[in-house]
Amino acid sequence: MNRPARPLARPSAARTLLAAVACGALLAGCGGKDEARTGGDKPAAGASADAVFPVSLANAWGTTRVEKKPLKVATVSDGDTDIALALGIVPVITPDAEDGGPVPEYKQRALTKLGAGKLKQYDDTDGTDYEAIAAEAPDVILGMNTWSMDTDYAKLAPIAPVVTFTDKAQADTLTWQERLKTAAKALGMSAEAQKVITANEKATADAAAAHPEFKGKSYTYAVVHPEQITFMSYADQDPGVFEQLGFRKTDKAKNYKADKNAVSLENLDELEADVLLMTYPFGDNGLLSAKELESNKLFQSLQVVKGKHYTVIPSENTLSSAVAYPDALSAPWVVEKLTPLLAEAVAGK
Repeated sequence: MNRPARPLARPSAARTLLAAVACGALLAGCGGKDEARTGGDKPAAGASADAVFPVSLANAWGTTRVEKKPLKVATVSDGDTDIALALGIVPVITPDAEDGGPVPEYKQRALTKLGAGKLKQYDDTDGTDYEAIAAEAPDVILGMNTWSMDTDYAKLAPIAPVVTFTDKAQADTLTWQERLKTAAKALGMSAEAQKVITANEKATADAAAAHPEFKGKSYTYAVVHPEQITFMSYADQDPGVFEQLGFRKTDKAKNYKADKNAVSLENLDELEADVLLMTYPFGDNGLLSAKELESNKLFQSLQVVKGKHYTVIPSENTLSSAVAYPDALSAPWVVEKLTPLLAEAVAGK
Protein backbone atom coordinates (compact mmCIF):
# COMPACT_ATOMS: atom_id res chain seq x y z
CA MET A 1 0.00 0.00 0.00
CA ASN A 2 1.12 3.49 -0.62
CA ARG A 3 2.00 5.26 2.25
CA PRO A 4 1.74 7.91 4.85
CA ALA A 5 4.98 8.97 3.31
CA ARG A 6 6.15 7.18 0.21
CA PRO A 7 7.80 3.88 1.10
CA LEU A 8 11.40 4.42 0.34
CA ALA A 9 14.26 2.59 2.00
CA ARG A 10 12.51 0.20 4.36
CA PRO A 11 13.66 0.70 7.95
CA SER A 12 16.03 -2.02 9.07
CA ALA A 13 15.46 -4.02 12.22
CA ALA A 14 17.61 -1.82 14.44
CA ARG A 15 16.14 1.37 13.08
CA THR A 16 12.46 0.44 13.01
CA LEU A 17 11.74 2.77 15.90
CA LEU A 18 13.04 5.70 13.89
CA ALA A 19 10.73 5.10 10.95
CA ALA A 20 7.07 5.92 10.63
CA VAL A 21 5.77 2.58 9.52
CA ALA A 22 2.32 2.87 7.96
CA CYS A 23 0.29 0.98 6.55
CA GLY A 24 7.97 -12.73 -3.97
CA ALA A 25 6.00 -15.69 -4.63
CA LEU A 26 6.09 -14.30 -8.07
CA LEU A 27 9.39 -13.12 -9.52
CA ALA A 28 8.75 -12.25 -13.14
CA GLY A 29 11.01 -14.02 -15.57
CA CYS A 30 13.16 -11.90 -17.84
CA GLY A 31 14.14 -12.57 -21.42
CA GLY A 32 16.87 -11.16 -23.62
CA LYS A 33 20.63 -11.21 -23.24
CA ASP A 34 23.69 -9.52 -21.85
CA GLU A 35 22.22 -6.16 -20.81
CA ALA A 36 23.60 -6.10 -17.30
CA ARG A 37 25.54 -8.40 -15.03
CA THR A 38 24.78 -10.01 -11.72
CA GLY A 39 27.34 -9.59 -8.99
CA GLY A 40 29.56 -7.75 -11.45
CA ASP A 41 30.72 -10.82 -13.40
CA LYS A 42 27.74 -12.89 -14.51
CA PRO A 43 25.34 -11.76 -17.24
CA ALA A 44 21.98 -10.84 -15.78
CA ALA A 45 18.83 -12.33 -17.18
CA GLY A 46 16.95 -10.04 -19.40
CA ALA A 47 18.01 -6.84 -21.06
CA SER A 48 15.79 -5.27 -23.65
CA ALA A 49 17.08 -6.14 -27.09
CA ASP A 50 16.14 -2.71 -28.39
CA ALA A 51 17.78 -0.74 -25.56
CA VAL A 52 19.64 2.27 -26.88
CA PHE A 53 22.54 3.97 -25.15
CA PRO A 54 23.57 6.52 -24.11
CA VAL A 55 20.53 7.24 -21.93
CA SER A 56 19.98 10.66 -20.35
CA LEU A 57 17.60 11.08 -17.41
CA ALA A 58 16.78 14.37 -15.73
CA ASN A 59 16.87 14.39 -11.94
CA ALA A 60 16.31 16.91 -9.17
CA TRP A 61 20.02 17.76 -9.11
CA GLY A 62 20.81 17.81 -12.81
CA THR A 63 21.05 15.11 -15.47
CA THR A 64 22.14 11.49 -15.27
CA ARG A 65 23.81 10.18 -18.41
CA VAL A 66 24.46 6.47 -18.76
CA GLU A 67 26.89 6.04 -21.65
CA LYS A 68 26.63 2.28 -22.13
CA LYS A 69 24.81 -0.74 -20.81
CA PRO A 70 25.58 -1.00 -17.07
CA LEU A 71 27.30 -4.17 -15.97
CA LYS A 72 27.74 -3.40 -12.26
CA VAL A 73 24.85 -1.94 -10.27
CA ALA A 74 25.06 -0.51 -6.74
CA THR A 75 22.07 0.42 -4.58
CA VAL A 76 21.62 2.91 -1.74
CA SER A 77 18.37 1.57 -0.24
CA ASP A 78 16.55 -1.68 0.32
CA GLY A 79 13.88 -0.66 -2.15
CA ASP A 80 16.52 -0.10 -4.83
CA THR A 81 18.02 -3.50 -4.07
CA ASP A 82 14.58 -5.00 -4.63
CA ILE A 83 14.26 -3.18 -7.95
CA ALA A 84 17.53 -4.72 -9.10
CA LEU A 85 16.56 -8.20 -7.93
CA ALA A 86 13.14 -7.96 -9.54
CA LEU A 87 14.88 -7.20 -12.84
CA GLY A 88 17.19 -10.17 -12.42
CA ILE A 89 20.26 -8.22 -11.29
CA VAL A 90 22.29 -8.98 -8.19
CA PRO A 91 23.84 -5.65 -7.10
CA VAL A 92 27.58 -5.46 -6.51
CA ILE A 93 26.88 -3.74 -3.17
CA THR A 94 23.82 -2.81 -1.12
CA PRO A 95 23.03 -1.33 2.30
CA ASP A 96 22.54 -3.86 5.11
CA ALA A 97 18.80 -3.33 5.44
CA GLU A 98 18.41 -6.22 7.88
CA ASP A 99 21.26 -5.11 10.16
CA GLY A 100 22.71 -8.59 9.97
CA GLY A 101 19.34 -10.23 10.61
CA PRO A 102 17.49 -12.74 8.42
CA VAL A 103 16.70 -11.85 4.84
CA PRO A 104 12.94 -11.42 4.17
CA GLU A 105 11.34 -14.43 2.54
CA TYR A 106 10.52 -12.69 -0.74
CA LYS A 107 14.11 -11.46 -1.12
CA GLN A 108 15.57 -14.86 -0.33
CA ARG A 109 13.31 -16.39 -2.97
CA ALA A 110 14.69 -13.96 -5.54
CA LEU A 111 18.29 -14.60 -4.54
CA THR A 112 17.74 -18.35 -4.74
CA LYS A 113 16.12 -18.05 -8.14
CA LEU A 114 19.05 -15.99 -9.37
CA GLY A 115 21.54 -18.49 -7.99
CA ALA A 116 23.05 -15.86 -5.72
CA GLY A 117 24.46 -16.24 -2.27
CA LYS A 118 24.53 -13.52 0.36
CA LEU A 119 24.47 -9.96 -0.91
CA LYS A 120 27.61 -7.88 -0.44
CA GLN A 121 26.54 -5.15 1.96
CA TYR A 122 27.77 -2.07 3.74
CA ASP A 123 26.74 -0.89 7.20
CA ASP A 124 24.37 2.02 6.69
CA THR A 125 23.70 2.76 10.36
CA ASP A 126 25.36 6.15 9.90
CA GLY A 127 24.10 6.66 6.37
CA THR A 128 25.37 5.82 2.91
CA ASP A 129 28.92 4.47 2.83
CA TYR A 130 30.35 6.26 -0.20
CA GLU A 131 33.77 4.65 0.11
CA ALA A 132 32.33 1.14 0.13
CA ILE A 133 30.29 1.92 -2.97
CA ALA A 134 33.23 3.50 -4.76
CA ALA A 135 35.40 0.47 -4.00
CA GLU A 136 33.06 -1.68 -6.12
CA ALA A 137 33.43 0.66 -9.13
CA PRO A 138 29.77 0.44 -10.14
CA ASP A 139 28.59 1.50 -13.60
CA VAL A 140 25.38 2.94 -12.16
CA ILE A 141 23.90 3.66 -8.73
CA LEU A 142 20.18 3.18 -8.10
CA GLY A 143 18.69 5.75 -5.73
CA MET A 144 14.96 5.69 -6.51
CA ASN A 145 13.91 4.79 -2.95
CA THR A 146 15.81 7.01 -0.55
CA TRP A 147 15.07 10.05 1.54
CA SER A 148 18.76 11.01 1.79
CA MET A 149 19.51 11.81 -1.85
CA ASP A 150 19.64 15.55 -1.14
CA THR A 151 22.75 14.81 0.91
CA ASP A 152 24.00 11.83 -1.07
CA TYR A 153 23.83 13.01 -4.65
CA ALA A 154 26.89 15.26 -4.68
CA LYS A 155 29.02 12.49 -3.16
CA LEU A 156 27.63 9.66 -5.28
CA ALA A 157 27.67 11.39 -8.68
CA PRO A 158 31.49 11.37 -8.98
CA ILE A 159 31.45 7.60 -8.41
CA ALA A 160 28.92 6.65 -11.10
CA PRO A 161 25.72 7.92 -12.75
CA VAL A 162 23.00 8.17 -10.12
CA VAL A 163 19.48 7.15 -11.12
CA THR A 164 16.97 8.99 -8.95
CA PHE A 165 13.78 11.05 -9.05
CA THR A 166 13.25 14.21 -11.09
CA ASP A 167 11.79 16.27 -8.25
CA LYS A 168 12.57 16.13 -4.54
CA ALA A 169 8.86 15.88 -3.77
CA GLN A 170 8.80 12.56 -5.62
CA ALA A 171 10.70 10.98 -2.75
CA ASP A 172 7.25 10.74 -1.17
CA THR A 173 4.92 10.48 -4.16
CA LEU A 174 6.19 8.05 -6.79
CA THR A 175 4.61 4.61 -6.95
CA TRP A 176 6.80 1.54 -6.96
CA GLN A 177 5.86 1.06 -10.62
CA GLU A 178 7.18 4.52 -11.52
CA ARG A 179 10.40 3.93 -9.62
CA LEU A 180 10.90 0.59 -11.32
CA LYS A 181 10.33 2.06 -14.78
CA THR A 182 12.83 4.88 -14.26
CA ALA A 183 15.51 2.52 -12.98
CA ALA A 184 14.82 0.09 -15.81
CA LYS A 185 15.21 2.79 -18.42
CA ALA A 186 18.72 3.55 -17.15
CA LEU A 187 19.52 -0.17 -17.25
CA GLY A 188 18.08 -0.71 -20.71
CA MET A 189 15.45 -3.03 -19.25
CA SER A 190 12.14 -1.26 -19.83
CA ALA A 191 10.51 -4.32 -21.36
CA GLU A 192 11.54 -6.42 -18.39
CA ALA A 193 10.12 -3.83 -15.98
CA GLN A 194 6.78 -4.03 -17.73
CA LYS A 195 6.84 -7.82 -17.38
CA VAL A 196 7.36 -7.44 -13.63
CA ILE A 197 4.48 -4.96 -13.36
CA THR A 198 2.17 -7.15 -15.44
CA ALA A 199 3.03 -10.24 -13.38
CA ASN A 200 2.41 -8.38 -10.12
CA GLU A 201 -0.91 -7.04 -11.36
CA LYS A 202 -1.93 -10.55 -12.37
CA ALA A 203 -1.06 -11.92 -8.91
CA THR A 204 -3.35 -9.33 -7.32
CA ALA A 205 -6.14 -9.78 -9.87
CA ASP A 206 -6.03 -13.56 -9.43
CA ALA A 207 -6.29 -13.21 -5.65
CA ALA A 208 -9.25 -10.83 -5.98
CA ALA A 209 -10.98 -13.20 -8.40
CA ALA A 210 -10.45 -16.09 -6.00
CA HIS A 211 -12.08 -14.10 -3.18
CA PRO A 212 -15.24 -12.42 -4.50
CA GLU A 213 -16.34 -12.04 -0.87
CA PHE A 214 -13.84 -9.19 -0.55
CA LYS A 215 -15.63 -6.97 -3.04
CA GLY A 216 -17.33 -3.98 -1.47
CA LYS A 217 -16.39 -4.82 2.13
CA SER A 218 -15.30 -1.77 4.10
CA TYR A 219 -12.01 -1.86 5.94
CA THR A 220 -10.01 0.14 8.43
CA TYR A 221 -6.26 -0.25 8.65
CA ALA A 222 -4.66 1.10 11.82
CA VAL A 223 -1.07 1.13 13.06
CA VAL A 224 -0.06 1.36 16.71
CA HIS A 225 2.81 3.85 16.85
CA PRO A 226 4.70 4.84 20.03
CA GLU A 227 2.70 8.04 20.38
CA GLN A 228 -0.71 7.14 18.95
CA ILE A 229 -3.01 4.73 17.17
CA THR A 230 -2.85 5.87 13.55
CA PHE A 231 -5.84 5.68 11.20
CA MET A 232 -3.85 4.69 8.17
CA SER A 233 -6.62 4.08 5.63
CA TYR A 234 -7.59 7.74 5.47
CA ALA A 235 -9.53 9.09 2.51
CA ASP A 236 -6.60 10.42 0.48
CA GLN A 237 -4.38 7.44 1.14
CA ASP A 238 -3.38 5.58 -2.01
CA PRO A 239 -5.81 2.64 -2.37
CA GLY A 240 -3.00 0.14 -2.36
CA VAL A 241 -3.36 -3.61 -2.06
CA PHE A 242 -6.52 -3.67 0.07
CA GLU A 243 -8.61 -1.87 -2.50
CA GLN A 244 -6.95 -3.69 -5.37
CA LEU A 245 -8.29 -6.85 -3.74
CA GLY A 246 -11.81 -5.42 -3.67
CA PHE A 247 -12.15 -3.68 -0.31
CA ARG A 248 -13.24 -0.06 0.19
CA LYS A 249 -12.48 2.54 2.82
CA THR A 250 -15.06 3.27 5.50
CA ASP A 251 -17.06 6.50 5.59
CA LYS A 252 -14.98 7.47 8.64
CA ALA A 253 -11.91 7.68 6.39
CA LYS A 254 -12.97 11.14 5.24
CA ASN A 255 -12.37 12.43 8.77
CA TYR A 256 -8.65 11.64 8.54
CA LYS A 257 -5.67 12.66 6.45
CA ALA A 258 -1.91 12.28 6.49
CA ASP A 259 -1.32 15.01 9.08
CA LYS A 260 -4.52 14.34 11.06
CA ASN A 261 -4.66 10.63 11.69
CA ALA A 262 -4.62 9.94 15.43
CA VAL A 263 -7.39 7.86 17.02
CA SER A 264 -7.76 8.35 20.76
CA LEU A 265 -8.70 5.53 23.13
CA GLU A 266 -11.95 7.41 23.78
CA ASN A 267 -12.82 7.24 20.07
CA LEU A 268 -11.99 3.65 19.19
CA ASP A 269 -15.41 3.37 17.57
CA GLU A 270 -13.83 5.30 14.68
CA LEU A 271 -12.19 2.00 13.75
CA GLU A 272 -15.53 0.30 13.06
CA ALA A 273 -15.72 -1.38 9.63
CA ASP A 274 -16.65 -4.68 8.00
CA VAL A 275 -13.00 -5.68 8.50
CA LEU A 276 -10.49 -4.19 10.93
CA LEU A 277 -6.77 -4.64 10.37
CA MET A 278 -4.25 -3.69 13.04
CA THR A 279 -0.48 -3.90 13.20
CA TYR A 280 2.04 -3.35 15.99
CA PRO A 281 5.42 -2.74 14.30
CA PHE A 282 6.96 -1.07 17.36
CA GLY A 283 6.43 -3.95 19.76
CA ASP A 284 6.84 -2.96 23.40
CA ASN A 285 7.56 0.61 22.33
CA GLY A 286 4.10 1.04 20.86
CA LEU A 287 1.42 3.06 22.62
CA LEU A 288 -0.11 -0.22 23.77
CA SER A 289 0.18 -3.90 22.98
CA ALA A 290 -2.34 -6.06 21.14
CA LYS A 291 -3.31 -7.63 24.47
CA GLU A 292 -3.88 -4.22 26.04
CA LEU A 293 -5.99 -2.99 23.14
CA GLU A 294 -8.01 -6.18 22.97
CA SER A 295 -8.82 -5.91 26.68
CA ASN A 296 -10.14 -2.35 26.22
CA LYS A 297 -13.91 -2.35 26.86
CA LEU A 298 -14.70 0.08 24.04
CA PHE A 299 -12.61 -1.95 21.61
CA GLN A 300 -14.39 -5.13 22.71
CA SER A 301 -17.73 -3.45 22.04
CA LEU A 302 -17.01 -2.83 18.35
CA GLN A 303 -19.21 -4.92 16.06
CA VAL A 304 -16.20 -5.78 13.92
CA VAL A 305 -14.45 -7.20 17.00
CA LYS A 306 -17.53 -9.01 18.32
CA GLY A 307 -18.00 -10.60 14.90
CA LYS A 308 -14.34 -11.70 14.81
CA HIS A 309 -13.76 -9.69 11.64
CA TYR A 310 -10.61 -8.26 13.17
CA THR A 311 -7.07 -9.44 12.44
CA VAL A 312 -3.49 -8.44 13.18
CA ILE A 313 -1.04 -8.04 10.32
CA PRO A 314 2.22 -9.47 11.68
CA SER A 315 5.40 -7.45 11.75
CA GLU A 316 7.76 -10.25 12.76
CA ASN A 317 7.89 -11.66 9.21
CA THR A 318 8.19 -8.13 7.73
CA LEU A 319 4.65 -8.26 6.31
CA SER A 320 3.50 -5.02 7.95
CA SER A 321 6.63 -3.27 6.68
CA ALA A 322 6.12 -4.65 3.18
CA VAL A 323 2.49 -3.49 3.21
CA ALA A 324 3.73 -0.01 4.11
CA TYR A 325 6.69 -0.08 1.77
CA PRO A 326 5.66 -2.01 -1.36
CA ASP A 327 8.10 -2.47 -4.19
CA ALA A 328 8.55 -4.51 -7.33
CA LEU A 329 9.84 -7.53 -5.41
CA SER A 330 7.65 -7.56 -2.30
CA ALA A 331 4.27 -6.70 -3.85
CA PRO A 332 3.24 -10.23 -4.93
CA TRP A 333 4.50 -11.69 -1.66
CA VAL A 334 2.32 -9.21 0.22
CA VAL A 335 -0.71 -10.45 -1.72
CA GLU A 336 0.25 -14.07 -1.03
CA LYS A 337 0.60 -13.54 2.73
CA LEU A 338 -2.15 -10.97 3.23
CA THR A 339 -4.95 -12.71 1.31
CA PRO A 340 -5.48 -15.60 3.78
CA LEU A 341 -5.54 -13.15 6.70
CA LEU A 342 -8.19 -11.08 4.95
CA ALA A 343 -10.23 -14.15 4.06
CA GLU A 344 -10.31 -15.26 7.68
CA ALA A 345 -11.28 -11.76 8.83
CA VAL A 346 -14.14 -11.54 6.33
CA ALA A 347 -15.33 -15.01 7.35
CA GLY A 348 -15.15 -14.11 11.05
CA LYS A 349 -12.70 -16.87 11.94
